[in-house]
Amino acid sequence: MGKAGKGGKKKPSVWAGVPRWAQVCTVFGAVLMFVSGAALVGVEALFARYEGAVGKADLFGDQAAGASERTSDIKGPLNILLVGIDPRKEEQPPLADSIMVLHVPEGLDRAFLFSMPRDLYVDIPAFDKAGYPGGRGKLNAAMAHGSRVQGENPSVAQGFELLGKTVQSVTGIPRFDAGAIINFGGFVKIVDAMGGVTMDIEREVRSRHRQPDGTHRELRAGGGGYVGEQAVYPKGEQLLEGWQALDYVRQRYEENGVPDGDYGRQRHQQQFVKAMATQAISADVVSNPLKLDRVLRAAGESLVFNGRGHSVVDFGLALKDLRPASIQMIKLPGGEVKDGGTYLGERFKSAVWDFFQALRDEQLDAFLLEHPDFQNKI
Repeated sequence: MGKAGKGGKKKPSVWAGVPRWAQVCTVFGAVLMFVSGAALVGVEALFARYEGAVGKADLFGDQAAGASERTSDIKGPLNILLVGIDPRKEEQPPLADSIMVLHVPEGLDRAFLFSMPRDLYVDIPAFDKAGYPGGRGKLNAAMAHGSRVQGENPSVAQGFELLGKTVQSVTGIPRFDAGAIINFGGFVKIVDAMGGVTMDIEREVRSRHRQPDGTHRELRAGGGGYVGEQAVYPKGEQLLEGWQALDYVRQRYEENGVPDGDYGRQRHQQQFVKAMATQAISADVVSNPLKLDRVLRAAGESLVFNGRGHSVVDFGLALKDLRPASIQMIKLPGGEVKDGGTYLGERFKSAVWDFFQALRDEQLDAFLLEHPDFQNKI
């Protein structure tokens, strides 16, 4: 299939299967589903089953620190750290392929969503649990550094803890109220359960990695790129199969139709998130108990969650008024960091530090009025 979907026509409420891959888009889709779509239904039996399926881990080191679980109601403002990882062998250290923060103001009926660039060049704090002395590097490496366990396979949860500390150090956020890890190997089942995604593609994009039938393009002998026919995603509303949707949001090179690199990829990922979250609360899902049950259980199997004393269901109920339309997608501008011509990573432009200050002061509305370019129009 050389074009996206059949004839490029939109079909309502249809989703398809997802391959392995780890990018920001799917983290939001899954987590927004349980914080908004799930709460909309109000079927406690389904929620109980979903809660039982969700993986649990000490993502913030609370148990080791002797912290007791909170029992009070969930109150805003909230900051939730969402991380996507690609399936890897158990003996390999995990890498954070997508890192996002969902900020929910006090009213709990709207939110701001922003991505932290994987290649952000940062100070990674020392972390005694993993014997890591601290240093400079790309943000996504923090998870790998923190995951090391003497004589054992790497710990994804322990890696998340150091990544969380690193994001806190960069943003100045004093504490995360919850965290989630999405493993995209299991995420296939979520999108299969939903049955399809329609996206409004802003310009034609040609795949760097996939052929029209979904098979991987081969690396050219001796390097220098890929060979084989490319999958093409035409401009306009397109019905995408799962592998097509994730392949589309993976593209980041100008030669493939994405002129602004990783920042363009982040925009495409947020567009996909919006489409997925909207689908999650559509009548096609919420009024179909069998489909909803399949979707929630599949999501649970793909998710590791820590609510610091609160369950997924607790957060779903607390955020029952949150809808995709009330989530403002944020873009944080930046540029390259080089040393003698060698690429080290990315850095934020100066106004981003003002954004983080406004977040901490609960003044994001005023900040965005003065900096409308921070708003991703999706």
